[in-house]
Amino acid sequence: MTALSLAWPLALALASTCAAAQSPPPLLQPMPSLDVASYMGTWYQVLWYPNRFQKQCVADTTATYRDLGNGTVEVTNRCRTADGSTDSVVGMARPPAGVSRIDAGQLQPARLEVSFLPAWLRWTGIGWGDYWVVDLAPDGRYAIVSEASRRYLWVLSRKPALTLDDDQSIRKTLQALGFNLAPLQSHPQTPR
Repeated sequence: MTALSLAWPLALALASTCAAAQSPPPLLQPMPSLDVASYMGTWYQVLWYPNRFQKQCVADTTATYRDLGNGTVEVTNRCRTADGSTDSVVGMARPPAGVSRIDAGQLQPARLEVSFLPAWLRWTGIGWGDYWVVDLAPDGRYAIVSEASRRYLWVLSRKPALTLDDDQSIRKTLQALGFNLAPLQSHPQTPR
């Protein structure tokens, strides 16, 4: 076998590897359904893609969800800022068009839209962002939240810290869902 005959299979393998590396990630989908009542309560932000609207948050970020009973959810986000003070904002989440909340308390699919604008501005339709639960631990101890473009990502936990096994499992799930792990950062939480 000549060097030239060996070069073709190598070139083809390299080309197919490059093509596979450049193929688009799988289409991101929210979970088919979400039990609303079990999702309510306080969650700790443990991993995230840093973003402009949380730039003041240096640690201890939490999200507390409260079902208002009329198809909407109150969302209270809190975090600690660099000067040690607490920043807090209250918003509202609702199912977008095409998403239903059925009588059994299920959101189908697991998609909401969230706004932190003042209530008197929400009716305009501007300022609503997608909130998709794309993965949830079977016992509900952690959730992965994003949206279709994968530009935003939050990993929420019922406890201030993930176990090593959960952290590794979440990272594998994120890779399988097509997320880039390079911008992923841990978010510090003060032990409770």
